[in-house]
Amino acid sequence: MRKTALLALTLVSVAHPAMARPASYKMTCAAVQALVSRQGGVVMDTSPTTFDRYVSTLRFCMPGQALKPQWVPARDTPQCFAGYTCIDPDRGWYRWGF
Repeated sequence: MRKTALLALTLVSVAHPAMARPASYKMTCAAVQALVSRQGGVVMDTSPTTFDRYVSTLRFCMPGQALKPQWVPARDTPQCFAGYTCIDPDRGWYRWGF
């Protein structure tokens, strides 16, 4: 019985591989903006080794957080306004010049 349950668990984990995140650098700027606007909040790769979460409005952040505008590389432009990231202003991230 235990072997059967273990085998079933193994097959389920192999049959459903992890979903890949959308990659801004593989999409047009318009597609990036449409995705963030449509979903409200999305985790997106900005290079093969980096990612972040982008939101359309403050509604998709935790209470007490603020918005920071973000630009990402897109297939058709090096700096595409993707939306915002949620930041904690009381942790010193309120200065956008960094």
